[in-house]
Amino acid sequence: MNWLTEIVRPKIKKTTPKEIADNLWVRCPNCNQMLFSKELKDSHYVCTACGHHLRLYVEKRFKLLFDNEQYTLVPLPVVQDDPLKFKDIQKYTDRLKSNRKKTGCQDAVQVARGTIGGIASIVAAMDFSFMGGSMGLAVGEGIVKAAKLALKDRQPLITVTASGGARMQEGMLSLMQMARTTAAINELKEAGIPFISILTDPTTGGVSASFAMLGDVNMAEKGCLIGFAGQRVIEQTIHEKLPEGFQRAEYLLEHGMVDMVVDRAHMKEELVKVLGILTANLNK
Repeated sequence: MNWLTEIVRPKIKKTTPKEIADNLWVRCPNCNQMLFSKELKDSHYVCTACGHHLRLYVEKRFKLLFDNEQYTLVPLPVVQDDPLKFKDIQKYTDRLKSNRKKTGCQDAVQVARGTIGGIASIVAAMDFSFMGGSMGLAVGEGIVKAAKLALKDRQPLITVTASGGARMQEGMLSLMQMARTTAAINELKEAGIPFISILTDPTTGGVSASFAMLGDVNMAEKGCLIGFAGQRVIEQTIHEKLPEGFQRAEYLLEHGMVDMVVDRAHMKEELVKVLGILTANLNK
């Protein structure tokens, strides 16, 4: 027996997937800086090198906004999965199954209720990781359900948008959600219920052309993309070069399309201030 066989092998500590995830490095999509995930979590998923706001999963968004990270999910109406029997390179039903498995969500919106700065509120948040946050029947029903709850309980509604627009696999049924969600928000306005829209990266297409821009106050995360058609499409249509920073939150603030551009670290703080003003006379 020689020293090779007598060596004591070091014990390898078993790690859970969560522990592994906590030790991953993440590349910033804006500046390509490698970011340690624990530091990224502490910065609310904002790049510490360039300030770019990375996209958040709905669960993290809810924890960021609600007091003590406590909230209750609201069950949403079940809709028909594939009303048009749509297929391109893949069946729509297969796309839904894949995205549900990947995200653990039924669709691209979740609704929750809790308190924000001590004010009972309802939040409908969209998840870009689920088919680009596209709005189909399920998202439309989710926004309408959230609006009805806000109307019934006379509580402010906050939407957090992150979407590429209407869901092409549902055709005209998807486009109809623009009118349905707009009508639901108008009911809140008529009843004097506050509606705050928080726009995050990206908010585009049919979502930006409907409920997302109808807030009593429209708040946007720093640097997020907001628009309808893409910049290249617009340039090809009008045959002109668009200005620097076109469709970014700061540009829209300068031109009166949004009311506030807020760093994510201060989003809840600013939201509480706005809620305090808008709800001062809500139930008097």
